[in-house]
Amino acid sequence: MKALKTILTLLLITVSTVSCSSDDDKDAVKYNEENPLDAYMAGSGFSQKAVDVKNSGIYEYGFSFKPTVTGKINSLIVKIPDVNPTLRVTLWDAATKTVIKSETINVATANVTVEKAISPIALTKDKEYFFTVNSDDWINRTKTDGSAATYPIVAGNITITGYAYISSTAAETIFPTNARNTYYAGDVTFKFQQTE
Repeated sequence: MKALKTILTLLLITVSTVSCSSDDDKDAVKYNEENPLDAYMAGSGFSQKAVDVKNSGIYEYGFSFKPTVTGKINSLIVKIPDVNPTLRVTLWDAATKTVIKSETINVATANVTVEKAISPIALTKDKEYFFTVNSDDWINRTKTDGSAATYPIVAGNITITGYAYISSTAAETIFPTNARNTYYAGDVTFKFQQTE
């Protein structure tokens, strides 16, 4: 009987240890960061042709998207063909057309990719957001034949739902309403990381 109690005690300790280590493994899952821009350009065909546009009127422009998983934006990434020490990048709630967060990025050198780490912004699975920049400079990306892209475009855990712009001023943050599917003006993007 004493041997049976000892075996049962050891079995219980073993099961508890396996159970705890299983929980620890679950908590230790760390997802890689994703930048959806390259997959968006490839999926749309807008990676085929790029033309720098400088000092061409100020616009608020960018893309709408839905994360397919719960996650967060950890950093913002821009590349424009001119210097701009106060380039404003904004994340919007697409349904309410309200600003969630705006950040200023110092682009000290033209045509150089700049990444700015930010306090993480939580994103909800399947909720639509809009990611824009306010600038008079951009890289105009199109297909070689000028044809339209078909949305949505899957870019990892981000689904791009469209592109739009609106005329603006440097002081204004206006939600873009002029949708286009024959080009993308950029380059603006972010690093997304799944959290669940």
